[in-house]
Amino acid sequence: MTAQIQPIYLPLQFNQILEIVKQLSTAERQKLLHFLLGTQPEKEDATLTHFASEQVLAQDWLTEKEDEAWQDL
Repeated sequence: MTAQIQPIYLPLQFNQILEIVKQLSTAERQKLLHFLLGTQPEKEDATLTHFASEQVLAQDWLTEKEDEAWQDL
C-alpha cells in the first residue's frame, strides 16, 4: 500500500521561495528545474565525455616533452 502525500500549504511569498532555492546545491536546483518543467534529466553519454576529454588531453600529451619522457618505455 502506497502512502498518499498530503499537500502542505505554506503562506510563502515568491521572494521567500527564491531565497530557499538559492540555498540548494547545483544538483538539487537541477532536480527542481526538471520537476517544475516535467522533464527527465538526460543521462550523461560517456562516449561524448570521452571525445570531449580527448582534445583537452591531447594538448598536454602530444608534445615533444611527453614523447621524450615515454621514449624508454
